[in-house]
Amino acid sequence: MKSALALLLLPALTLAAPPQARRVSTLLVPMDPASEASSVQMEGYMNDALSNFAGMTVRKSEELFGMPEDPEAKASLERGRKGYSESLSAFDKKEYEEAERKVRATLKELQGAAGAMRGCSPLCDALALYAAVLHLRGEVEEAKLALIDLIALSPTHELSPKRFSREFLALRVQVATSRTSQLRGSATVNSRPSGARVYVDGEVVGYTPVTLPALPIGKHLLRVERPGFRQYGQFMEVATDDAEVTAKLVPTSAYKAFDAQLDRVAGEVNRAGEKASGVAAMAQSLGLDRVMVGTLRSNGEGTDLTLGYYDARTGQRLAGRRMAVQGDEFGQLKQEMERVVNHLVNSIGEKVTKSRDPLDNRGGMEDWSSEDRGGRGKAQDKKSKPGDDPLDSVSGTEDW
Repeated sequence: MKSALALLLLPALTLAAPPQARRVSTLLVPMDPASEASSVQMEGYMNDALSNFAGMTVRKSEELFGMPEDPEAKASLERGRKGYSESLSAFDKKEYEEAERKVRATLKELQGAAGAMRGCSPLCDALALYAAVLHLRGEVEEAKLALIDLIALSPTHELSPKRFSREFLALRVQVATSRTSQLRGSATVNSRPSGARVYVDGEVVGYTPVTLPALPIGKHLLRVERPGFRQYGQFMEVATDDAEVTAKLVPTSAYKAFDAQLDRVAGEVNRAGEKASGVAAMAQSLGLDRVMVGTLRSNGEGTDLTLGYYDARTGQRLAGRRMAVQGDEFGQLKQEMERVVNHLVNSIGEKVTKSRDPLDNRGGMEDWSSEDRGGRGKAQDKKSKPGDDPLDSVSGTEDW
């Protein structure tokens, strides 16, 4: 009896089940080197805007193409952690010669671990230990150089007063307040391809190519990430002269397969036809239900964006738009990308669930019709409420 009842209820339960969320993503194809630099940043902003819609699961580029760690850097980091642990153990036992030998080897090992590091540990700890050993040996100037690197990497790195001598802690303060520590240098970070996200000492500083004008002199942890490529890292030495680094990024197999389809996909997007079989094949290979695909081309003053919103199953172009993007000099790019995404998706009946942009759904002319003679608006002609400013409806020229 129960099984028969369950069979009767099954269709109703199926109809009552919530619809499965659509898997969506944004993919931008740069058509020249100049537009390549902004493509990843714009993709990120547009995916953030898509995540505001109900019934959508956004798959970001790093999920589609991967962004693996450097396996050699990861192995170096593990060996470096082990080496630091052994160095610290020898130091605590006052076996200073053994501690120095081990910490030197640890620092050498960590030189190859930058691609797997997310912060300065264990490098900062090893630098502090190395400086302390040098200080105990009387090599104060060498200890100062190690402390300069430590302060450049992490100005607030704490040293334990239980482990290190009072004299060494005083030396650290002396170095931190010295003229040398106040010096600054600049560094330019490039990548091939460009448009990669850049981290310095664990903080996001921009997208390649990027120039950093005022870095403390000394050693800095540089990490470069671009979806579809292996993560890159190195230790960057900043001096009073300008430094320049170029990261050559290694693509993943998934990105290579995607790259092979781009000529066909870009052509279909630019033609803006009703059907795009190449876009559909590409989107299906990535496991997407809908996809927003655009091409970027530099126009000298900014970037021309041609954008299409497609059904991945049929290749039908649901909506499209062409626009000029002027860059991000004043931080406007994020809101501009959110507005264009909202426009395309809303135009086919989807509803945005939330938006961080206060200008959404406003054309900028809502208050024009409220103006009348004398510059007074209809809102000002309304009867004042208790507590309102008594001068609200007074222009100052009534008695003239």
